[in-house]
Amino acid sequence: MTIIVPCFNEETTIAGTLDSILHLAYPPEKLFVIVVDDGSTDQTATFLEPYRKYPNIEILHKENGGKHTALNLGLLHCKTSIVGCLDADSFVVPDALTYIMQKFRNPEIMAVTPSTVIWRAKTLIQKMQKAEYHYGNLIRYAMSMMHSIHIAPGPFSFFRMQVFETIGNYKHAHNTEDMEIAMRMQKQGLKIVHAPRAVVYTSSPHTIKKLYTQRVRWVSGFLGNLIDYKNMLFNKKYGDLGMLVLPMALISILMTIPFAIASLYSTGITLYHTVENFLLHGTSRWTWANFDIFFINMNTI
Repeated sequence: MTIIVPCFNEETTIAGTLDSILHLAYPPEKLFVIVVDDGSTDQTATFLEPYRKYPNIEILHKENGGKHTALNLGLLHCKTSIVGCLDADSFVVPDALTYIMQKFRNPEIMAVTPSTVIWRAKTLIQKMQKAEYHYGNLIRYAMSMMHSIHIAPGPFSFFRMQVFETIGNYKHAHNTEDMEIAMRMQKQGLKIVHAPRAVVYTSSPHTIKKLYTQRVRWVSGFLGNLIDYKNMLFNKKYGDLGMLVLPMALISILMTIPFAIASLYSTGITLYHTVENFLLHGTSRWTWANFDIFFINMNTI
């Protein structure tokens, strides 16, 4: 078992990430860690030095080339039949690897994804993401039952080395290599499942600006990969992934703009009439009837 940890300017989190790996409930003689410093310009290299004393940890340094190049370098040094990735801003719970490995008892399973949870949600933005991630784990488990997982998250997804020998290594993939590798696996009929009890904590954006940047990357990455794999869309050959999951993901993105415009229009009309009533009658005559029941609809749950 090998865990690749790609890192770039992660001086504040890399020690915690490696410590969480060292505390995994897994035989240390069977666990190997390859840390790939992708040309960090901060003190990441300094924080890595103390971990050279561990015989099962190998530390590599390279010029900056992007996460996919760091992962591919790690794959070149991997000598085990199963390999995983742990982002350098994530922390895994001790029993997570046990639940991951249980899934690999089935020889048909080629990759396993974990349940990702927000680490120390403090701001309102982070708490909203925490709820979103819990919901996302439920959706990923449902997709697993439908054989429709199209993202293998960077935090603690694992693969058989056979996968890379069959379909090749990671690609740049519009800065979303975790999505592209899963789409490529699905196209080749390689089975991906979810391990709901394998929990990994990950850091999250704490400001609207950083959250916006992250989500723009996610959406643009999805659209870019969807264009690359457009023949999977509405294709019965790929089952629920082609006929339901990918189309619904695309529709949800396309509906964002008209929904935002409709919401702004509705808000503007309400404010306009509020000001108009105030000027005409000296009161805003506000009523909760303006609140649409849509916003508390629980049918999805």
